[in-house]
Amino acid sequence: MIDDIFIFDNVIHLSDMSTPNLRDDIPDAKATRDRIVRQISGLRWPGPPPRPDPDFDWTQRWEVEDMYELVFKGSPTDMAMAQVVPMFDWFKEWESPITLQYAMAKAYPERVMFCGGVDPRYRGLDDALEQIDYQAREMGARSFKFYNAHERLEDCWRCDDEKLAYPMYERALAAGVDVLQFHKGNPWGQQNMEKLSPVDLQAPARDFPQITFIVHHLALPYFEEMVSIAARFPNVYLSMAGYMSFYRFAPRRVQEYTGRLLQACGAEKLLWGSEAALAGGPTPSLEAFMSLEIPDDLRNGYGYPQITRADKKKILGENFARLMHVDIVAKQQELAALGRESRA
Repeated sequence: MIDDIFIFDNVIHLSDMSTPNLRDDIPDAKATRDRIVRQISGLRWPGPPPRPDPDFDWTQRWEVEDMYELVFKGSPTDMAMAQVVPMFDWFKEWESPITLQYAMAKAYPERVMFCGGVDPRYRGLDDALEQIDYQAREMGARSFKFYNAHERLEDCWRCDDEKLAYPMYERALAAGVDVLQFHKGNPWGQQNMEKLSPVDLQAPARDFPQITFIVHHLALPYFEEMVSIAARFPNVYLSMAGYMSFYRFAPRRVQEYTGRLLQACGAEKLLWGSEAALAGGPTPSLEAFMSLEIPDDLRNGYGYPQITRADKKKILGENFARLMHVDIVAKQQELAALGRESRA
């Protein structure tokens, strides 16, 4: 914990951007992968990599013990959700494979939850529905992640498609999963960026009030659209996944956006997410968040509220714990007991 605050990281990824996982049938797979890694590298805080090797390869296949060392031994994180990224455009087993995320949750069930992932354009809707059943029943998926925009236009789909998307939401509910998560904004390759707009989440949020829809990356650059949706729909939450990485070189931007989120949506709608490992270890971003304040000129000029310690507690862990039905006090006692046993 940091400052006695329970930290439940909404999103970590055991990614596999290694060369063996690149698709052989996509000529620009390596160039796209390299561009993605360069883009993300600018978000990492200065400091040592998670290995003493100065030539650390961030495209490596992240294994369970590597991630545990980075997230739990290297930061005050208490719990995390390992999330599949069903991005098949350039990767054979997707960017963050099902098997790796599941292995992490299976190895450390007291700390890690498994977020599965499917895509109806990968092997068809029937396969996606079968995967939802299997991942929920056999792998214990507590949530599902969707990435609906792809480089080939024929692979794209809309989140409000009643024939393609709605059956997946219905199947997830039938499997006992009522928290669904979506990558919006932040295109990685050369997708048409409008395919990543969050506006197609309005209809499903209205039609499935029993589902909690979590949108990642604040849907940037569609920030205002995302704020409007989250403010109007009680079942839409926002993951600040990796967003605090911007604080080291654009603090004003983070202060302004955070103030706007607090003003329009409230701290109850915001979730902490580190995006480890590609965004680096969680500690620098956590420390930056704990020091974050909304400057007086933004508060006086725009009416933004000051962020309080109570707000930070909600964002860092309480909100996601509530959605995942985690009793924080009981979990803290469980983790403390495990810590005592490991030292015995």
